[in-house]
Amino acid sequence: MVPVVQIHRGDVPQLDFPAGTDLLQVLWCPFIVDSCPEPTPRVIWRSSGAVGPVLDAAPPTVATAPKDSIPAPCVLHPEPVTDYPSWDMPDEVGDTLSVRMEELKARTGLWYSYHLAEAPGIKLGGYPSWTQESGWPDCPTCGRTMDHLLTVKSWEYDGMSYRTWLPLEDRDSETGEERRDATGGRSAHSPAQVMFGDAGGVYIFECGSCPGRPVDHHWDCS
Repeated sequence: MVPVVQIHRGDVPQLDFPAGTDLLQVLWCPFIVDSCPEPTPRVIWRSSGAVGPVLDAAPPTVATAPKDSIPAPCVLHPEPVTDYPSWDMPDEVGDTLSVRMEELKARTGLWYSYHLAEAPGIKLGGYPSWTQESGWPDCPTCGRTMDHLLTVKSWEYDGMSYRTWLPLEDRDSETGEERRDATGGRSAHSPAQVMFGDAGGVYIFECGSCPGRPVDHHWDCS
């Protein structure tokens, strides 16, 4: 198992932590699709006060593991946003809003699905920014549709969505596009340096209603 994300309650107070916990850790088998037995990934809710000595360096991974599924070490800077569904929008709502969406696109050049709906990239909560059709799993215990917990995507934005989702501090002041780092540093386009299939993603779900908060996941690519 390799670490994917670690979230402290104080950094994301909007997230529903189980009682007695203040730390969320997500790990997965780097052989994402074919070679790893279920369950994968693994979601751990724990108390930071119960964590023992911390290793000075990350433990080594299997040499044959695909590097594209091992996230590069990053520091998280959480930013709360409100996003809206596109794939998951009910048909009747989409039909009602379609004329307004077309008027907006003609006036501003903004597409609802690219620029105003789900936040792309790596995120907690909200709506999954599916690459393919939506794949919400049902809880194996109670049967209800599970809640979206975490998305890990290959890209933080693409050639369309950067207009509204590329952070201002990562933009070139003249072109508005991603600032190029002449030193070869990590790109804002893919800071975690992962790639799933052809620019796809891994979506992690949980059922907050059942004891133990069962977990499932869905994988897709373009």
